[in-house]
Amino acid sequence: MAKVKILDKELSIVSQFMAEIRDVNIQKDSMRFRRNLERVGEIFAYEISKTMAFEKKEVQTSLGLSNEFVFKHQPVIATILRAGLPLHQGLLNYFDAAQNGFISAYRKHHKDGSFDIELEYLACPSIEKKTLILSDPMIATGSSIVLAYKALLSKGKPEHVHLVSVIGSTEGLEYAKRNLPNNVTIWMAALDEELTAQSYIVPGLGDAGDLAFGEKE
Repeated sequence: MAKVKILDKELSIVSQFMAEIRDVNIQKDSMRFRRNLERVGEIFAYEISKTMAFEKKEVQTSLGLSNEFVFKHQPVIATILRAGLPLHQGLLNYFDAAQNGFISAYRKHHKDGSFDIELEYLACPSIEKKTLILSDPMIATGSSIVLAYKALLSKGKPEHVHLVSVIGSTEGLEYAKRNLPNNVTIWMAALDEELTAQSYIVPGLGDAGDLAFGEKE
């Protein structure tokens, strides 16, 4: 079963960012909305970096030598398009030497109101024995993040996987925990209790993709 870490259990700058991300008036500024998602991604990167392996490296300064610690291996960062792009950029701002992967997924709706998650596209380097960070701003039912994780396994067996989301529902989190192995850590900035019959998180924040990039037809 996957492990879980939720950032807003302790007050921090994340609390300020989350207040702005959820605020219906601040959301009208799509550039600020994207930047707030990006800043939360940067905080996730910092927290995840504490779990990674480091090695000592001798660095030449202008006055001598200094023994410093650097990443032993760079992670692979992947995201679910399109809503995940700002969060992905925040992670990439800190893991700036990482390789990147991209997944296209969407909800295929049926006449009875139900839907399936469909994957259309996957581009990713090998993740064999690497640290994989997979981001999606919302974990509603949990099915899309689990499906994306399983699809990425076609690129190798990672040493550890970090799933990063800004907001998740309790139902979606439980689904993900049940369907992911113990070498997976799920990171969330906030966890909301309610998931509607249409699979929208309440209070949530709305449609992250539309708020960041404009409404779809």
